[in-house]
Amino acid sequence: MTLGFVLLVHTAFERAEQVARHYAAAECPVVIHVDAKVGQGVYDGFRKRLADVPLVQFSARTRVEWGTWSLVAATQTAVAQLLSVFPQVRHACLASGSCLPLRPVGELREYLDAHPDTDFIESVTIDDVAWAIDGLEAERFTLRFPFSWRKHRRLFDVYTDLQRRLGLKRRIPEGVTPHLGSQWWCLTRQTLEAVLTAPDRAAMDRYFARVWIPDESYFQTLARRYARRIESRSLTLSKFDVQGKPHIFYDDHLQLLERSDCFLARKIWPRADRLYDTFLDPARPAERVAEPNPGKIDRVFSRANERRDLGRAGLYNQGRFPRAGRENGLTCARYAVFSGFQDLFDGFDAYLARRIGGRVHGRLYHPDRAQFAGAETVLNGCLPDSAALRDYRPTQFLTNLLWSTRGERQSFHYGPGDTPGITDFMLRDANATLCIVSGAWAVPLYQSDRPFDEVRAEIARLQQAEMLFLAKLRKPGVAARVHQWTLADFSVAPTDKLEEVLDEIGGPSARRGLSAPPMRDLSGLPEFLQQLRNAGLKPTVMGDFAATRALPRAGGGRAR
Repeated sequence: MTLGFVLLVHTAFERAEQVARHYAAAECPVVIHVDAKVGQGVYDGFRKRLADVPLVQFSARTRVEWGTWSLVAATQTAVAQLLSVFPQVRHACLASGSCLPLRPVGELREYLDAHPDTDFIESVTIDDVAWAIDGLEAERFTLRFPFSWRKHRRLFDVYTDLQRRLGLKRRIPEGVTPHLGSQWWCLTRQTLEAVLTAPDRAAMDRYFARVWIPDESYFQTLARRYARRIESRSLTLSKFDVQGKPHIFYDDHLQLLERSDCFLARKIWPRADRLYDTFLDPARPAERVAEPNPGKIDRVFSRANERRDLGRAGLYNQGRFPRAGRENGLTCARYAVFSGFQDLFDGFDAYLARRIGGRVHGRLYHPDRAQFAGAETVLNGCLPDSAALRDYRPTQFLTNLLWSTRGERQSFHYGPGDTPGITDFMLRDANATLCIVSGAWAVPLYQSDRPFDEVRAEIARLQQAEMLFLAKLRKPGVAARVHQWTLADFSVAPTDKLEEVLDEIGGPSARRGLSAPPMRDLSGLPEFLQQLRNAGLKPTVMGDFAATRALPRAGGGRAR
């Protein structure tokens, strides 16, 4: 009887009973503390069910509040009873009702017999390691915390801030170097008796009673004063997420828990029948001599924490959605946006689909409707072509479209007359490739039969919108890959420029030999632009055609 257990229980009493019986069957005494907040009827029933086990006892009850001294007080009471009633106990192991032994108790006893003078308690100084997650470090030892963080959070925050403003600090007792660590430890009788019978225990208790979360610092600090040899690690596997909350282990964690070689694990889901049946099996062989090594599974938990914190790239989680910058990438896949190419090339969409593959949509942000590929009205993920719904959240429309069609390349067209609420988003998105021929939208207007004054007004409107868009390309913070030409620049060797862009998007392939679609006739465009100047409108986004080669004339309708 060299090993005893203290169990702190407040819920899942059937599981706590199973574990207590398991320890007692291995001739390990158990003292159970049940939170005083638990109803008397539940407590009496729990105690009555264990009355047939002499090695299981119950300590006086304390009303426990998370983060306060009450948890340490409950532990002190139970530990003192364990050491007093069972003098053969050399090591006392602190566990909760949701802890589960992962290896036969005999293995733990043999391990402690090999280290009779060693205290296993995680104990690190506040100066050497960042312990808390979004919490207090050194201040937990120098400020006072009379209010419950869970019940009176506003009072807690206000009083903490007031102490900071007034410069109020508590003096750390002489001879005490604050340490932090896991609440779950396995300490020797000598160390525990030294802590509980110390001449200055009353002073230590008064000080730590106003420390924030003292169960992570009381024994961790005082063990340093009395222990002959400390192994700064816990024999209990406990993992925490990015918010500092403990990971809960389920049935599908069975192999992961076995691989850790730890003696206990916290926190086990009460209905994880497979875990309880496996690890509490009395016939489970005691064969392993491996050191506890939770580092074996750290990579799995690191990845889980990263996934929980960041989510999957391009997938918007409800909990992260309101917080800009928490998207883990604006979109989930690369996509291409073409501006002006529909206006310059006949049959461009069909050519693009053959050249780079994937779906080629029309103008997804057209004022009338989203022009899905194949004239679809509803796309993957039940995305409708409704302009009103799309424009309610234009950025989420795009992210949802890309997520719902991931694995397939998406391309679409965008023009100066389309919904402007998406432009900033696309420019910040590293997955976007923007190919822009500014002023190309003027070609179909120039070749239309619409009255000149009407065309002039439309060109003035679209040019102003495109100038605002082009100005954003020059601002810092643009992460998209941008290829931008004026219409005049692009009309010089357009096929070479097009192939260069498509090679970047889709990569060089056998499809490179596909003939580019015919480009629309631009003869007469310089004269039309001059006509606009004569009418008082200066066309700027099209570039300077006077500096380019002469464009051949061709027949066709002209706006006059």
